[in-house]
This record gives sequence, C-alpha cells and structure tokens, in this order.
Amino acid sequence: MRVVSLVPSLTEAVAVTVPGALAGATDWCSHPADLDVTRVGGTKNPDVDAVVRLAPDLVVANEEENRAADLAGLRAAGIEVLVTEVRDVPGALRELDRVLLACGARGRPRWLDEAEAAWAGPPAPGPRRTAIVPVWRRPWMVLGRDTFAGDVLARLGVDNAYAHHEDRYPRVPVAELNAAGADLVVLPDEPYRFTADDGPEAFPGLPCALVDGRLLTWYGPSLAGARTRLDRALRAADR
Repeated sequence: MRVVSLVPSLTEAVAVTVPGALAGATDWCSHPADLDVTRVGGTKNPDVDAVVRLAPDLVVANEEENRAADLAGLRAAGIEVLVTEVRDVPGALRELDRVLLACGARGRPRWLDEAEAAWAGPPAPGPRRTAIVPVWRRPWMVLGRDTFAGDVLARLGVDNAYAHHEDRYPRVPVAELNAAGADLVVLPDEPYRFTADDGPEAFPGLPCALVDGRLLTWYGPSLAGARTRLDRALRAADR
C-alpha cells in the first residue's frame, strides 16, 4: 500500500500506525518529526502532478483542508481519493478508524483507544465559560459554527462565543470581539502563531489561554493526551 496524505493530522496517524505506507505528504505535515517522505506542496495548493508521479494506491484528504478541484484532478488521473469530514471529536474518531483501515492497518492502534477513552467523560466540574477563539489576525478571524476545535473546547467546559455564527470562520473586528461578552480568550499557536506579545494585548481585562494549536485542531495521536494538556492550559489562564 502506497499512501499520500494531504492532511497533517492524517499524516501523523498513518505514519505511526502503518509504518512505511506513506509515500508523500504536504509541506505542513510536521509530525512525526522524523518523517522522511516526498513533499508535494501545501494543503491548499498541492502539486497534483507530483502526487500522480508517486503512483499512490490511495490519497487521504479532508473536505475542509483540501480543495475540491485538486481532488477532482487526482481522481481524473485514476487515483483513489478518500475524503474525510471532521466536525467534532466522535467524528474524528470514526474517520480515523476509516482512514487507518483503508491504509492497511491490521488492527486498531492503542493510541486511538486511549484517545477515545480520554474524551469519553464529561467536562471537569465547575461553571462553564464562554471564549473567543481567534485563528488569524490581520484580519481577525475566529472559530464560528460547526468546528472540531469548537467541539474540543465544549467538551472541556468552554463554549465558543461565535458557535452560532453563520460562518465557520467569521471575520470579526477586534472591537466587536471585545464586546461579545466572553470571559476568556483562547489563543492557539497555529495557523496564526499567537504569542504572549501578539494577541493578549488586544483583549484588555480578559484572561488569555495560550495553547498548543496541535492539541486543539489536530485529530491524530495527539488526541490521546490533548484533553489533559488543554485543560491545564485553560486553568492556567486565570492565575
């Protein structure tokens, strides 16, 4: 089985579960750190011809991260493409099962069982919070409706202030964000690399939780430990 992955989360999942199956991955596929495969461009602008030249048995993709035109081009070249849809944690677990089976996994990996167990319980006791979750700056963009990261936070007792917005990633002026009535700002370090000096100063008076973006948005092996680490980061924002 030769696989090309166009999704960083899936690249990591396949690499650690089915060693040797990956023939190619995107430039953004940073995990595992020692991944040694042919790079085929970005998630939004993969080199379709380069993927075809690798002659994969399967390309794994995602309906949000990858463009329909690129996937259509691969199919037109006779390549099988498996497209995932991930909007919440249960959906991520189901899609990971499907992808790994398609990539030749001989059984369910232990890390996936651990991830399912980690996210099965209710949120920790305590009042629920409402958060603004920026994902970009210049212009400001935040998590909106129906997102995996939003569901992750909800399972930690944090409700997304823009969960009912008509857009999944709305552009919202910072003045409007500050008037949204949230009691917390969650700042991931990807896709925009928010830091202690780049983001918190825009939200005076609100505690800001700087979090590892991979824990918030990647659905792969990191899911097994993400709940504990994210919960710790969210609690630290109040100190």
